[in-house]
Amino acid sequence: MERLGLIGGTGLDEWGAAGVPCTIDNRYGPPSAQPLEYELSGVRVYFLPRHGHEHQIPPHAVNYRANIDAFRQLNVEGVIAVNAVGGITSNYYPGTLAVPDQLIDYTWGRAHSFSLEESDVLQHVEFAEPFSDHLRRALLSAAGMARVDVIDGACLAVSQGPRLETAAEIERFRRDGCDLVGMTTMPEAALAREAGLDYTSLCVSANWGAGIGDAPVTMQDIDETLAEAMGSVRKLFATLFGGYAGVC
Repeated sequence: MERLGLIGGTGLDEWGAAGVPCTIDNRYGPPSAQPLEYELSGVRVYFLPRHGHEHQIPPHAVNYRANIDAFRQLNVEGVIAVNAVGGITSNYYPGTLAVPDQLIDYTWGRAHSFSLEESDVLQHVEFAEPFSDHLRRALLSAAGMARVDVIDGACLAVSQGPRLETAAEIERFRRDGCDLVGMTTMPEAALAREAGLDYTSLCVSANWGAGIGDAPVTMQDIDETLAEAMGSVRKLFATLFGGYAGVC
């Protein structure tokens, strides 16, 4: 049986059905929530809401090490993360789904590695390609079967948050080659690499970056866009979990 971790982001704080809670004894402190175990069409899926079930944890305060270590203890073979993001370049308008293939990390002050203490094993992980090609292809294949439009590829800027970015920051990200901006993919992706877990992201564009759209960004607009887009996300996952063995 396949075992997958699924990290829910803004707009996907609940899977929507009762799961079996998994108790994790973690040296890094408590994860954002107890992972919930589901068996979906022969795939054992462990769902963990990144910001907590009440969406109470801001991006910079997420215990990313505890979350990834929880998946490591659950012996998952890979982790799929859902990330609400802002669009920077023209193809990534609000409501668009994308599977990024690159990122640039602009965060600071986060516990970004399992190799922070003198007693830790020092790791220098290879990170040229931050997302698993295996899981990226699985998502894209499932999207095709589900007839859900998903863009293949993007460079994701990861900002500190929790505030949204200035127009000048968005322009800098654009000049740096970024198509999207989010707040949570790092250090999540790097920690997964250190833990030996495949990792990929499904990005949901919730808004235009600052200075790009015609009007200021409001949380109401973001929430409305995500509420509609998450229907497509769930449709994609229903297909992915139902045919996972066949698409990988």
